[in-house]
Amino acid sequence: MEDFELLRHITIGQYLPTDSPLHRLDPRVKLVAFTLLCGAFILGSGPAGIFMGLIVMLGLLVLARVPLHYALQGLRPALPWLLLLAVLQLFMVRPATQSDVIWSWGFLNLTIGGVQMAVVTLCRFGALILLVSLLTFSTDVTALTHGAERLLRPFQRIGLPAHELALVATIALRYVPLLAREMEQVMKAQASRGADFGRGHGGLIQRVRRIFPLVIPLFLTSLERAEALVLAMETRCYTGGRGRSHLIQLRSRPGDYVTLGIALLLTLAIVGVDRWLLQPNLGGWLAHL
Repeated sequence: MEDFELLRHITIGQYLPTDSPLHRLDPRVKLVAFTLLCGAFILGSGPAGIFMGLIVMLGLLVLARVPLHYALQGLRPALPWLLLLAVLQLFMVRPATQSDVIWSWGFLNLTIGGVQMAVVTLCRFGALILLVSLLTFSTDVTALTHGAERLLRPFQRIGLPAHELALVATIALRYVPLLAREMEQVMKAQASRGADFGRGHGGLIQRVRRIFPLVIPLFLTSLERAEALVLAMETRCYTGGRGRSHLIQLRSRPGDYVTLGIALLLTLAIVGVDRWLLQPNLGGWLAHL
């Protein structure tokens, strides 16, 4: 039955009400800090910065009172793709000198730089997945919608539909665990009719052929759920964000501003730590930021 338990490995979109300090933050601050840290993980190209970001992520999970083993389960569905990216990175870095080559076979060269790039790639994408999971762990869908709408409201002057965009983004996050549940139901229904989804039987092509019949039922179920959501919104007279009033008014506290400043400092540290290690003095590091 473990092959059918997909939902327990999906952490993105799950909300855990642990009442931690991160849960009590203003959702606007969490979204801005999330964007800053995402940019840091993407822009940080060196191993020191990526490892620092990974340590920061583990510390935030502890601060949010999220069980570490549960958060790491979210990496399991993406692990095959992460390993594929890492393997590609191993052989994409050209050796600077012959001494950098660890193993060579024909046109394939395994270098020290390639191993470093593969490890950095694994840590970078792992940290990004944990960061997205942490955002949904500590913020429910309603708060995410209100926070995103408030942040996008200034862009309404140029015609950007802030409310609609915020609603679409939060519904997409909420649908991740729902799609996993639908996938479980379709797999169990087909397995009861003789379909084989066992792991380790056959090669990669055989496993893909077993999964392919699930795509159409899952697609149709998603359309039916989306249609039901549209009908529910129409029966409640939803007409978009224009002219809507807000029952919930977000107010930032001093702790929110402190958190935002800490997030900015961590972003600068993750992006700049590798350059700082290569600079002889602080002035040279600041000049290269």
